[in-house]
Amino acid sequence: MGSRYSHVFQPIRIRGIDFKNRVTLAPPSPNLASEDGLVTHDFVDWFRMFARGGVCTLYAGNCSIDITESKDEAFQLNMNQDRAVLPMSWYADMGRQYGCHASLEIVHNGENTRFEAVGHLPFSSSPRISDNERRAAEQNHREPMPCIEMSVEKIHETVEKFGAAAGRMKRAGMDICLVHGGHGNLISQFTSPLYNKRTDEYGGSTEKRARFAIEVCDSIRRHCGENFVIEYRISADEIAPEGMHFDETLELIGYLKDHIDILHVSAGLHSDFNMAYFNYWCQNYLTEHCFNVHYARDIKKRYPDLLVNTVGSIMSLDYAEEILANGWADFVSMCRPLMADPDMPRKYAEDRPEDRRPCLRCNACMNHLMIPKPIYCAINPMSAMTSELRDGVVPKAPVKKKVAVIGGGPGGIQAMQTLLDRGHDVTLYEKTWELGGNVISAAAPPFKIDVRDYLRWLKHTAKQCAERGARILLHTECTKEILDREKYDAVVIAVGAEPVVPEKIPGIRKSHVFWAPDAERGLHPVGNEIVVIGAGQVGLEAAYDFAGQGKRVTVIEMADQRTALFRSRGSRDILKKKDTGGAEFDIFYEYALQEILDDRVIAENVKTGERKEFRADTVLLAMGLRPRFDLVDALRHSCPETSVAIVGDCNNQAGAIAEAVNQAFQACLHI
Repeated sequence: MGSRYSHVFQPIRIRGIDFKNRVTLAPPSPNLASEDGLVTHDFVDWFRMFARGGVCTLYAGNCSIDITESKDEAFQLNMNQDRAVLPMSWYADMGRQYGCHASLEIVHNGENTRFEAVGHLPFSSSPRISDNERRAAEQNHREPMPCIEMSVEKIHETVEKFGAAAGRMKRAGMDICLVHGGHGNLISQFTSPLYNKRTDEYGGSTEKRARFAIEVCDSIRRHCGENFVIEYRISADEIAPEGMHFDETLELIGYLKDHIDILHVSAGLHSDFNMAYFNYWCQNYLTEHCFNVHYARDIKKRYPDLLVNTVGSIMSLDYAEEILANGWADFVSMCRPLMADPDMPRKYAEDRPEDRRPCLRCNACMNHLMIPKPIYCAINPMSAMTSELRDGVVPKAPVKKKVAVIGGGPGGIQAMQTLLDRGHDVTLYEKTWELGGNVISAAAPPFKIDVRDYLRWLKHTAKQCAERGARILLHTECTKEILDREKYDAVVIAVGAEPVVPEKIPGIRKSHVFWAPDAERGLHPVGNEIVVIGAGQVGLEAAYDFAGQGKRVTVIEMADQRTALFRSRGSRDILKKKDTGGAEFDIFYEYALQEILDDRVIAENVKTGERKEFRADTVLLAMGLRPRFDLVDALRHSCPETSVAIVGDCNNQAGAIAEAVNQAFQACLHI
């Protein structure tokens, strides 16, 4: 008997090619190609987890049709060489093992290639100085330069490169490709009026601007034949004022539809305009789920016979089932949610959706891309170990041990789960009545829907661990005496961090002074005039939350704005949300807290020494977290020292779930 997700798992044949379900991996760039742009075995093993998990199609992202003129990543696949075929066949054959189509997103990024990356000016539809180029010029202490307008001869050459790249994919054993015609890459630099100012046969009207895209798709068809599926990625709306908007995109689709098999519908631009439209194709944790689905829905209304793939914060297959059942799309693409849980399709097929590990949309994966470092997931530690644990299985330990885990936050729960997988006898100590650690506070703001999902999953996972034999002791503060008495073979210390409270500040312990997340949880009464101390992510989230409730909120931050925003991507996201019609609050940078009085706060400008008073009936502290080093040092000698693991916030700079989860997993692999 099949699952109740009948639309998700409905097969479809396109050009005689069978697709076992309607779930596609949207294209990530894992930074695992070789330096000369070839598929590696590490690359194949990283994608294996998705194929094994049950998707119908894999896409590796941003694969260049010619790395000598289109390069914006350090470890990017290069499709402009015949020697790429053999390594690509490893990838294609891996997918076939699981009944999955392993494929690539092929792209030329046009003007977004930096001069420094290829040694010459980039090519585009028209000469233009992009914001990306202005940033590169500033960083390299040179004048910004316009890109080169492609001649007709160069256009024909590039069209041929797209076809040849897909032809190599076909030779390697692939039967589908994704052509990137969106997000401000080269093809969309032709289709969009924002970039294309040509007056020849490739510019002017929408139909003429569509010519390059059509020639690319027709070239792929010539190289690959009729039994090859062409999926085409598009920005339904570029959002930028002078860009292509949805009404014109609908016209463009009319010209394209007979040259493609599937339309993959995204939105926004990649890197231009100082990333202003980035969140339309890679949403942050502040945006609603299924963010771009309405575009796919409206395209299906206009072109009901066109197969449409939708993407954008589709966080679970529950959403996918609804989208498909309503006829809003024919396929659903997910990237970060599948990185968080590659086994999601398998879990849903087995009717256990409650086991899905939910994505945080924290972009820990994205942050590794430009370092460059292989991307991995904050909450799926297997994603960082795909070569070491090729089949996604935690190996059993050679000797069963008695292990204590101290702390019931994400690091502690991950440690408990991994130790059970290893076959150990596990006891977890949590000093409060509730599991979750600082994730409980992080989930407090009403807009933190993803963190609340993750908190539920943590508790569900802990319950499963208890059913498997773990002993979980709540409201039990673990001491050295307890550990010594129990004689554990190994100890995992995951005691986390505590809020920074600067005791030297007069008034810091007054009755109306609280840690900001505790106030958001409703643990303390909050007045109508609030001063938040600290403009990091925690402080700005609290400010946004309470300002949205109609409170008068002021934020004080000791650092300058650039430094404060550099510390946290989340802080920048909150400010963008505020600036685009969210709750209003004031921020004073370069002001240090001096004193807290009953009805006001006194702060001093760190540069000028000017003192300023801010009215406040409530003061919320958001000055960071301090690792519990004293507790770590008190417990670390309670078993053989070489069998002690210190993980998460208590082992490094506090505050990142990614470090807690991945450190806990990797440490427990060696116990």
